Amino acid sequence: MITETSATASTTPLNGRVAVITGASSGIGEASAERLASLGAKVAVLARRADRLDDLVTRIGKNGGTAVAIAVDVTDAAAVQAAAERVQAELGGADLLFNNAGVMLPAPVEELRADQWQRQIDLNISGLMNVIGAFTEQLVRAAAERGVADLINTSSSAAQNLYPTFAVYAATKAFVSHLSKHLRMELGPKKVRVSAIEPGIVGTELQDHVTDAGAAAWLEGSKETVDWLQPHDIAQTVGFIASLPLRVNLPQVFIMPTAQAS
Repeated sequence: MITETSATASTTPLNGRVAVITGASSGIGEASAERLASLGAKVAVLARRADRLDDLVTRIGKNGGTAVAIAVDVTDAAAVQAAAERVQAELGGADLLFNNAGVMLPAPVEELRADQWQRQIDLNISGLMNVIGAFTEQLVRAAAERGVADLINTSSSAAQNLYPTFAVYAATKAFVSHLSKHLRMELGPKKVRVSAIEPGIVGTELQDHVTDAGAAAWLEGSKETVDWLQPHDIAQTVGFIASLPLRVNLPQVFIMPTAQAS
C-alpha cells in the first residue's frame, strides 16, 4: 500500500536538497531550475541577467517552489565564490550542482576569430572551473552528511562527434566530458556523483549567438530533417539523474534528437 508519505516522496524525490544551476536565465538552465524545484529541491539560479532570474524565481514561487536568484558572471572567480558563500548562508549549502553556463560560436579556423575562441574558452572552461572550485567543498560536505551529492556538467555531442567549423567549441566540450570522468574518480569515493550530459542540437539561445553564416545556415537547414531537442527534455534528464537511488551514478549521458545522425 502506498502511504501519503511515500506518495509524496515519489513526486518530490529531491525534497530537502539544495540545487545550484548556472546559465539559469534561459534554455536548459531555466528549464532545469523549474524541473528541480518541482521535484522538491530548493534552487539557487545563477546567471548574468538579473531580470530574467527574478522572473524565474517568481514563477517557481507561484508553483510552490523555493528559489534564490544570484546575478553573477561565472568567468569572475571572485563573484562566483561570493555566490557560493551566499548559497551556504541562505540555503545551507549545495548538494546538487548543475554546471550549465556556456556559449557556442562556430567559425572556420582560417578566419582567426581569436576573440570568439577566447570567449568560448573563458566561459566553457574557465567559468566551469570557477564554479566547480567554489562549490566542491559544499558538495563533499553535503555528501558526508546526507549520503550523496551530485555534480552534473553540460557537455555536448560535439565532445564526441565532428562538426565542420565547430572545432574550438567542440574542444571546450571535450574538456568538460574528460574532466567529468576524472572528477568522478576523485569525488565518487566521497559519495559525490559526477555526470556529463552530452546533448545533440537543443533549441536554445545558443543558436542566436552564432555569427558565422555557414554554421548558421547549417543549423537552420537541419530543422527541415531534425526535430530538435527542447530544453525541458534535458531538464527531465537532469531531474532523473539526481533522483536515482544513492548507489546509482550515470557518468555519461548522450542525448540526441531521434533524426540527428551524428
